[in-house]
Amino acid sequence: MKKKILVSLVPTFLLSFVSLAGAQQPGKVPRIGFLAAPSPSFFSTRMNAFREGLYDLGHVEGKNISIEYRYAGGKLDRLPALAAELVRLKVDVIVTSSAPGAVAARNATSTIPVVFVTAGDPVDMGLVTSLARPGGNITGLTTHAPELSGKRLELLREVAPRITRVAVLWNPSNPSFSEMLKEMQAASKAHALQLQSLEVRSLEDFAAAFESITRGDSHAIIVVSDPLMNTHHRLILDLAVKHRLPAMYGGPEAVDAGGLMSYAPSFTDQYSRALLTWTRFSRVRSPLTSLWSGR
Repeated sequence: MKKKILVSLVPTFLLSFVSLAGAQQPGKVPRIGFLAAPSPSFFSTRMNAFREGLYDLGHVEGKNISIEYRYAGGKLDRLPALAAELVRLKVDVIVTSSAPGAVAARNATSTIPVVFVTAGDPVDMGLVTSLARPGGNITGLTTHAPELSGKRLELLREVAPRITRVAVLWNPSNPSFSEMLKEMQAASKAHALQLQSLEVRSLEDFAAAFESITRGDSHAIIVVSDPLMNTHHRLILDLAVKHRLPAMYGGPEAVDAGGLMSYAPSFTDQYSRALLTWTRFSRVRSPLTSLWSGR
């Protein structure tokens, strides 16, 4: 169990972008509004990848492009106000890190382009009309792959073969988890495992959730990736160690901080490619070509 395991996948679907907005004013430095649900500290590695992706496209923050950052600190109810603030600033595009952020941005504007970097099923959540034809002003990359739930349980069973009951820590406020939980329930039967569902909506819920794990006689834990979980991933790590629970996390940041293992997409790759869809599309159809291609 001391060996840390990190398996990275890229089960992403590139969505075609939508024609939007008018030409950029000469001499104006374009602004990106970055809307993130977790805390800034969690996002350092992913933001570096995002800036590297911009650099590859010829854009350097502080020189020929600017970024307005807004972080919700894991509090999803703050996202609508932060999205509205970016709209009032009249940013040229809003990039958001998660499904809740994408929903907030979509509700805040129908004209400013919105690019989501990670989301569940964008069709099921009503973010886009279809993967092939998103419609409206929103598109992006999705890590929707509920079938990974079975692999996560399988890996937990490999490192802790005697487990019979697994706790699932998740945030019911996140709209993208319903199908994932269904897949996890189905996968648990295939691996002869029982699941203990633990809902966590705020920082105050974590200690009680881990006490419930002990009372419920669960032998391991799966942490479903979410802005709340990401913001407090170090607390979750400490509680897992305290309760001597092998844990599967939703992203590599937890493993880098000392967690046991993660089985997840390559989120840094997602962030480095976040605006590539926009650039490719703008070169073909959009009058914003001068804004993003810079060539």
